[in-house]
Amino acid sequence: MSERKAVVLFGHGARDPEWARPMERTREALRKQAPELRVELAFLELMRPTLEEAIDTLAGQGVTRITVVPMFLAHGGHLKRDVPVLIEAARRRHPGCGIDQALAVGEAEGVVTAMAEYALRSAQAGE
Repeated sequence: MSERKAVVLFGHGARDPEWARPMERTREALRKQAPELRVELAFLELMRPTLEEAIDTLAGQGVTRITVVPMFLAHGGHLKRDVPVLIEAARRRHPGCGIDQALAVGEAEGVVTAMAEYALRSAQAGE
């Protein structure tokens, strides 16, 4: 039996539901690029599902490998303190499921380059 993989795009959360639109767009783009991959959203606070709920649902559906991708600009306090605790608790609840945490998306070189290019285009448009 082949490994069933999933990605959880994990964000902080906000009171305004519009805040999640870029994550929703990212989820849809990833689903188009890899239709065999389960891709779900999860939030630390103020929005649902929580990371716990998303992982529990995926593991309950037979997913055997989950990668949590923090949709944060930097690896700050939440990712250093809070998220490892949540992931370790999920690993204990689902010992048959591998659960990994990627670095914050904003730490990836390609993302940093894309942000710099965007800032440059924005500055040049204002000339």
